[in-house]
Amino acid sequence: MTIRPAKREDAHHAARLLYDALHDVANQLTGEDSEEAVLAALEAYFAAEDGRLSYKQTLVKELDERPVGLVVAYGGDQAAELDRPILARLRSMKQNPDLQLDKEADLDEYYIDTLSVSPEYGGRGIGTSLIRAAEERASAYGYAKIAMAVVTDNTKAHSLYLKLGYQTDKNIMINGHVYYHMVKHLG
Repeated sequence: MTIRPAKREDAHHAARLLYDALHDVANQLTGEDSEEAVLAALEAYFAAEDGRLSYKQTLVKELDERPVGLVVAYGGDQAAELDRPILARLRSMKQNPDLQLDKEADLDEYYIDTLSVSPEYGGRGIGTSLIRAAEERASAYGYAKIAMAVVTDNTKAHSLYLKLGYQTDKNIMINGHVYYHMVKHLG
């Protein structure tokens, strides 16, 4: 099992992983309703050079010569710039130049936007290893803390993140749902 930077060629597998992790947020970010259309838009976002869901912000766990897990993470200070391509698409689709995305990341943190493991590979520590890889990347980039959001009813994930040293510092709203904003200070 290898963790490596994502490649554009991972887009097809990555789109499914993103969709499985993001749920209704995937519909919000793509402006699409059908699963097929959401997956196509996620694949395009992932293959693009820019944007928060680009392969450039992603590490993948490879097994059997394919991505079976991914973590999308970036500096909170980069979030506004990384949201530009998504906002441009959505503003055009919705014909609403004032449309905004929910603020998820604080400026001073490295933010785990999305963590996903293929269901058939669950329970093998892949998610934990991807979080650790994101933490290493955050430290290498000079961030003193890393954060993520977990929906408040996902008690299993919340418990795991607590065990990994994350603490809830506030609640945030994403697409009309309450999430715990969880932070870990890096050594």
